[in-house]
Amino acid sequence: MSQSAEKINLLGLSKSKMEEFFESIGEKKFRATQVIKWIHQGGVGSFDEMTNVSKALRTKLAEVAEIRAPEVVYHDYSKDGTRKWVLRLDGGSSVETVLIPEGDRATLCVSSQVGCSLDCSFCSTGKQGFNRNLTAAEIIGQLRVAILSFGPVVLKSDQRRVTNVVLMGMGEPLMNFEPVVDAMSLMMEDNAYGLSKRRVTLSTAGLVPGIDRLGEVTDVSLALSLHAPNDELRNELVPLNRRYPIQEVLASTKRYLSHCADKRVITIEYTMIDGVNDQPEHARELVHLLREFPCKLNLIPFNPFPNSGYRRSRSAAVERFKEITTKGRIITTIRSTRGDDIDAACGQLVGQVDDRTRRSEKYIPVVQEVSAQGS
Repeated sequence: MSQSAEKINLLGLSKSKMEEFFESIGEKKFRATQVIKWIHQGGVGSFDEMTNVSKALRTKLAEVAEIRAPEVVYHDYSKDGTRKWVLRLDGGSSVETVLIPEGDRATLCVSSQVGCSLDCSFCSTGKQGFNRNLTAAEIIGQLRVAILSFGPVVLKSDQRRVTNVVLMGMGEPLMNFEPVVDAMSLMMEDNAYGLSKRRVTLSTAGLVPGIDRLGEVTDVSLALSLHAPNDELRNELVPLNRRYPIQEVLASTKRYLSHCADKRVITIEYTMIDGVNDQPEHARELVHLLREFPCKLNLIPFNPFPNSGYRRSRSAAVERFKEITTKGRIITTIRSTRGDDIDAACGQLVGQVDDRTRRSEKYIPVVQEVSAQGS
């Protein structure tokens, strides 16, 4: 085992786990706050830079710990300002993360797994198969990389380089529960990134036990990848639905909202696929399904990838769908397609996955063609 692998990576430790770490090496718990500030607000990568920490402790930390983010191996800019990073992880696999600027907002789309095991039919990530979960350091490291790409700076609330984080990148976040929760706690930690719970959003395909468990430990914003108004169609688009059908999923998200201290709604994500789920009857069925459900609806034009077999809905169909759902008293927005010229749009993230599931063997043309685009 390498020396680096023997050291504990402090980058991914939540405040409580950082306190436990310092106690384990015979130090006071207050050191956790000092070090968290240096790592996440100061952006330092060396203990020598922590000037209010004694030299003896800095030497001690260097012997047992490290501060290590994933390695950036590729970085690209879209013509619309979207930025994409490919990050290499331990073991050789890679993931992608995307920053989407829009006015005074900058939203970072973060990955939580190498690949994805859910195999949603309209998502290129799922066609890559699945390799492993990301560590908390690899998740929060994506935020660190994005912020520091603007240059070294002490983080200030009025100088945010990233205003929102969405766990909507590669993977199903609730299948990597503890590292995701630890990373989100750092995102919201006042001594780290200080994002509000309304500015951190976890997107799930509907893993019911995970939603229930999440409500016990946090109240970040929640998004549900629905994509269909009935179980028959959703079974085709989101195979997880065969295990957790729509009514069970909606019931679990209502339970989640009951844990939130303030009034909140669920964001319903709905990818618009030509001739599949974008017809007026689908819109009317969705209105009936969600008529008493506290939500807002986000219509996402399908972002093509090689050999998907799907096409993006026509603009007229999307507008007609929105008109029907809006008349049905569902707050509806149409998400602008961003970053598709650099394969950074929703559903296009692929990274490089050493597939344990062997699912990618069924999609070899997809994998080869997409990989060629990113090389």
